[in-house]
Amino acid sequence: MAEAATHATVGRRAGMESDIENMLGRLLRPLVAYLMRRGWGYIAFRDLLKRVYIDEAVRNHEGDASPTDSQISAITGINRREVKRLREAAAAAATPPPRDPMAGVNAAARVIGTWVSAAAFRDATGAPRPLTVRGESDDPGFDALLRAAKVDVRGRTIIEELERAGAIERLADERIRLLRAAFTPGEPRDKLLFLAANVGDHMRSAFHNLAGEEPVFIERALFHNGIGATRLAAARPVLSDMADRLLRQCNEHLLAGNLSSTEAEGAGDGEGKLRRLRLGVYYYETDADDRP
Repeated sequence: MAEAATHATVGRRAGMESDIENMLGRLLRPLVAYLMRRGWGYIAFRDLLKRVYIDEAVRNHEGDASPTDSQISAITGINRREVKRLREAAAAAATPPPRDPMAGVNAAARVIGTWVSAAAFRDATGAPRPLTVRGESDDPGFDALLRAAKVDVRGRTIIEELERAGAIERLADERIRLLRAAFTPGEPRDKLLFLAANVGDHMRSAFHNLAGEEPVFIERALFHNGIGATRLAAARPVLSDMADRLLRQCNEHLLAGNLSSTEAEGAGDGEGKLRRLRLGVYYYETDADDRP
């Protein structure tokens, strides 16, 4: 009986390893395809992967003392001498933490989200109103929008960021008009930052649920495998509008209850330590025979 139980356990482990390998293959295929298009070969990816393994081993180490090279080697499977070399190289190259590269685009996105969601900045039809820079009498201006969005950045800096992304235009009367209801980065670097933040958090959410941790995060998707291309072309803008309205309503709920706070710094709101959330909607389509 004990031998049969052992074989069953070994079989389950082998099945899990196969499932993990299959999952990794599906996750890595689009990434590797992109890296090859950009000229990033296996060696560069391998070297980065080693550093990530070591960083995660150090970050997740339990205990007050830093883990030894031997401990990291045992956890990661990377040769101890290689661990030592990479840790020494990282220590030699250590610099003060850089400014958050997402700070500017995050602030710009937050400003647009408040502009389209907060009642004070919308007209009678619900559309975002053109704003003066500083506001006049009872007419809230762009500075008031920054305060409502809890963005502690100079107005001129945010305006320049929004102009660079093509999200606003200056009117003849010096007011600023919003052109898009969402912040879409225009520069390739900004797009990569958004990709890392959005996909990174999506994966963290999925692995959080896979580990059986609480609370369970939203992890759902709608999919259809056989839709005519003509019909899908007609449905696509409708789906995009529905997704936009969903995110806007979620943001309105957070703003209306003053549930959202400053980005990552400052005192809490009396409800415990600050936390962050990311709620996303994504869309993808391809030929019906192109399965993931």
